[in-house]
Amino acid sequence: MSARKVTDDTFAAEVLQSEVPVLVDFWAPWCGPCRLMAPVVDAVAAEFGDRARVVKVNVDEAPATAVQYGVTSIPTFAVIHGGEVRHRFSGVVPQQRLVEAVKRLS
Repeated sequence: MSARKVTDDTFAAEVLQSEVPVLVDFWAPWCGPCRLMAPVVDAVAAEFGDRARVVKVNVDEAPATAVQYGVTSIPTFAVIHGGEVRHRFSGVVPQQRLVEAVKRLS
């Protein structure tokens, strides 16, 4: 299982209305650290299966969502549950740190 792509149009339905915690990866294809984190994000998605959702937001294709969440550097990760950001990380992050943040809410 890999991360799902979401856009400005699908963010509310996929993330804010989700019954399970959502790890959001704000990224861009030209970002080296983002490409480095891509397999880590997919591994987190595979680990949680249906117990949590993992999505990717391309900041170039979803600028409104990036602005709404104050994303000024990428990659930025947000764990959202109940429509609220519960955890936030920027830069290259160890997989275990992302997993632990999601586990606290699932």
